[in-house]
Amino acid sequence: MAAIVEDRQLQVAAEREAAKPVSALPTKLELERGGTGGAVVNRGTEEEGSYCLIKNVRHLSNRGFTKLPERYVLPDPDRPGDVLGRVKLPVVDLARLRDPAHRASELETLDAACRQSGFFQASTLQHRPAMPCIFFVSMRAELINACMGARVYMQVVNHGVTRELIDGLLDVARRFFELPLARRARYMSPDVRAPVRYGTSFNQAKDAVLFWRDFLKLGCQPLHAVVALWPDEPADLREVAARYAMANHQLFMELMEAALEALGIPCRHSQSLLGELEAGYSQIMLNCYPACPQPELTLGLPPHSDYCLLTLLLQDQVQGLQIMHLGHWLTVHAVPGSIIVNVGDHLEIYSNGLYKSKLHRVRVNSTQARISAASFHSVPVERVIGPAAELVDEGNPRRYKDTDYATFLNFLASAEGKHKTFLQSRKLAG
Repeated sequence: MAAIVEDRQLQVAAEREAAKPVSALPTKLELERGGTGGAVVNRGTEEEGSYCLIKNVRHLSNRGFTKLPERYVLPDPDRPGDVLGRVKLPVVDLARLRDPAHRASELETLDAACRQSGFFQASTLQHRPAMPCIFFVSMRAELINACMGARVYMQVVNHGVTRELIDGLLDVARRFFELPLARRARYMSPDVRAPVRYGTSFNQAKDAVLFWRDFLKLGCQPLHAVVALWPDEPADLREVAARYAMANHQLFMELMEAALEALGIPCRHSQSLLGELEAGYSQIMLNCYPACPQPELTLGLPPHSDYCLLTLLLQDQVQGLQIMHLGHWLTVHAVPGSIIVNVGDHLEIYSNGLYKSKLHRVRVNSTQARISAASFHSVPVERVIGPAAELVDEGNPRRYKDTDYATFLNFLASAEGKHKTFLQSRKLAG
């Protein structure tokens, strides 16, 4: 009986903590340049809802609660459910892409992954596995055969981003999320356009149920102008993140050039788009998914696709990323030092549906925190993007409306997002 009473007391305390104001934040909104670091500091308002009134999940996890606060408990149909399988990503080798003798065959591999699953992986591994590997926990025979018959995922080697830099970024992210709450809270903001933004959940201002995740968004364009706005703690965050942003952008440009070639876009048009991408939209999202007392009741991120051309993802050794394939969720095998790449909504629209922006989500666990770093790349925010003219004809009619960043923000602010994804909202009838 004493144990039950103590457990209930902890639960009540958790609910109070989740709703308690962050003491470091006054109630008047003002953007300030803070101290020698020049950091953007957001001081929240009551008019902007409860954005700054919700403590982050790292704080709750550190308090040692044994039950999940009600604000994080998903309805039964939205809970993660059983794990059906685990996937290791096959390989695309950038060294072969750079070699004229092997470029054509490597483009075929990249093209197949973008068309079939929308996911592939860049890795520092030096040996190519003979075939993609899918480990099944419980699946019907016909589903296993369908998966094994398709080249569903791939991983890229020789990508040029050093293991030291990858590990360094994940380490500095981990140390940022370990800072005292008041020092992290300096960067809280409800403004999705803010160049630096610390927060929790997925879309905190709109989420009816919160998700078990904290994040730090770092805008990366133009890099020389925004670095001074990034957090000055830990002391090496700016230097490590800036080096990664430059290497990461170079890899994105090389992958996009290959994707455009695989799609058959004429050189003069692809070079024009690549020129725009040099100064296009770019950001790094550092994510922390703390150990969760009841992971079966919640998610780190809900099912979603990405608003960009390509996403490049780093993750530590803790598994959590899951991909929707053939109506089932598969857990991506975490390979230390690898970079996972996925097609975003913009590339599906630009390719007129040839390349697939697939749903994915993040599952949490009860024993280990997970750290990841996602970078999102696309055209400049003011640029309108639609299907490439070369990919639309009588046999392949236009399948998507044009879109831009303002359209995406309006979608986020509307009730439409409760019923469909942004990509679904851009599809033409028929």
